[in-house]
Amino acid sequence: MTVLVIADHNNASLGAATLNAVTAGAKLGDVHVLVAGKDAGAAAEAAAKVQGVAKVLHAEGDQYQGGLPENLAPLIVGLAGDYSHIVASSSSVAKNVLPRVAALLDVAQISDAIEIVSEDTFVRPIYAGNALATVQSSDKVKVLTIRGTAFKAAEAEGGSAAVETIAAGEDAGLSRFVGQSLSKSERPELASAKIVVSGGRGVGSSDNFKIIEGLADALGAAVGASRAAVDAGYVPNDYQVGQTGKVVAPQLYVAVGISGAIQHLAGMKDSKVIVAINKDEEAPIFQVADYGLVGDLFKIVPELTETLQK
Repeated sequence: MTVLVIADHNNASLGAATLNAVTAGAKLGDVHVLVAGKDAGAAAEAAAKVQGVAKVLHAEGDQYQGGLPENLAPLIVGLAGDYSHIVASSSSVAKNVLPRVAALLDVAQISDAIEIVSEDTFVRPIYAGNALATVQSSDKVKVLTIRGTAFKAAEAEGGSAAVETIAAGEDAGLSRFVGQSLSKSERPELASAKIVVSGGRGVGSSDNFKIIEGLADALGAAVGASRAAVDAGYVPNDYQVGQTGKVVAPQLYVAVGISGAIQHLAGMKDSKVIVAINKDEEAPIFQVADYGLVGDLFKIVPELTETLQK
């Protein structure tokens, strides 16, 4: 069997989650990676160096800038006949593109797979991660997204796959890429950070969130937030960790002023070590925490930050 992995990239480099998708794909067969974009040669070359990749397909064209699904989905469908599986990480682009691919192929998409049991059987979380469903597909082509935190990243160096340039498809003319505004930060990227410090509604305000950022900087960590904190306007939406935000599994996750709603736990409970700081000793977050501090976060966090900075 041969598997087509859809690369997550910014034209200049591969997204980290692509490495996890390659690992998942390798469990199913030989891995080919599709890199479609504008001036995406560097990303294609990076994909060729990933261990476990047998071939890279490079489609070049203005119509693929920004991963527009109206143009990318037909390209993938045109390639699908040569593959048993189409795999991508659960990124925003894949969540936009792969449902269209599945619909055009008239197959059922399998979302957020966390385990590959066999070539046609997969495990995925349901009910905000409180239960696991084992799903078997009889479709000729299996279309699935994988949760990157469940699969080890493939080595980014050491591979020597051939890069094959393929013909670009037509521009559907249904949408156009205007531009993107990206937040800039010297902190690690939230989804791939080894340490994450998150604040919740208990932080109280956007000004108070500076103590969360101070602790994160002392630890060299990324900053996250619960949905309640985001909805309250304390921090931007891209900080959100949870079922409807980013799913993270760092080595250390510090939850400050977060009660532990089921939707938040779904996005961070796979973290290796969880530390919770909350004044409510009955908060659900303590049920999943490895270490818990019950007390006033406005006293505990500054003291912890000061100690770490010494």
